[in-house]
Amino acid sequence: MIRFVKPEDASQLCDIYNHYIENSIVTFEIDIVTKQMMTDRIESASDKYPWLVRELDGELSGFAYASPWKSRCAYRFSVETTVYLTPSQIGKGIGTSLYENLERALRKTSCHSLIAAIALPNNACIALHEKLGFEKIGQFKEVGWKFNKWIDVGYWELLI
Repeated sequence: MIRFVKPEDASQLCDIYNHYIENSIVTFEIDIVTKQMMTDRIESASDKYPWLVRELDGELSGFAYASPWKSRCAYRFSVETTVYLTPSQIGKGIGTSLYENLERALRKTSCHSLIAAIALPNNACIALHEKLGFEKIGQFKEVGWKFNKWIDVGYWELLI
């Protein structure tokens, strides 16, 4: 079942997200996120932007959400989108389903541009976005520093 996030999901979202903080370059956060931090993020954003979770038998296996692209007013119709899955659930279509539901929710808003920032290399994430119609529109070289190496970030966009 895919549904909108609730503040009580924060602990399970931390479990999913903190795995990526500690073990991958897909997020540029360095320090783990606490339950309170995640609760604050949910409460500050989910009333303006969709946050979705995939739940099965009370367990969350992934989440996707939109957030503001930039703070300047002219960017108000553009959002950054992202998805995170429990590692054991990768490759089962959950990311696709979450993203399709996120796009449907965003189509009901005034949103015009979906932007995905992808730390490179990340072939699976690129494939997911391109399958859903996103097109690569640019790449910044060596803009992130994590795990003692420079990381490029590519940008994919979908106009809705």
